[in-house]
Amino acid sequence: MDGFIARESAYDVPATLQRLKAALNAKAITVFSVIDHAEGAAQAGLSLRPTVLVIFGNPKSGTPLMQASQTAAIDLPLKILIWEDEAGKTRLAYNDPAWIAARHGAGGSVASALSAMLARLAGEVSGEN
Repeated sequence: MDGFIARESAYDVPATLQRLKAALNAKAITVFSVIDHAEGAAQAGLSLRPTVLVIFGNPKSGTPLMQASQTAAIDLPLKILIWEDEAGKTRLAYNDPAWIAARHGAGGSVASALSAMLARLAGEVSGEN
């Protein structure tokens, strides 16, 4: 998928989620919401492997992208998806900010910096770094 970056985590879903929240907190990045899709499925009487979406951001980082192209707001704040795949492996994924910028004709160094930050964050959280 275009702009979709995924990697395997060395940790289970709850531990990966906890590591992500701690890393975001350490970087003073606000967690706006955590959506537990598996919990929602269970409430509807359906089953779903662990699937959690974390919505987060920092206006100092995201606003310049929206200033370059206001329609980028449809893709912000940033999100990381953490899920257990069919093989029982934990994965995490996000939309590359450079792809978001290109999608909205924004480009620029802001998106590159956000892409680099998310790559470092995902590596740290998944146990790659």
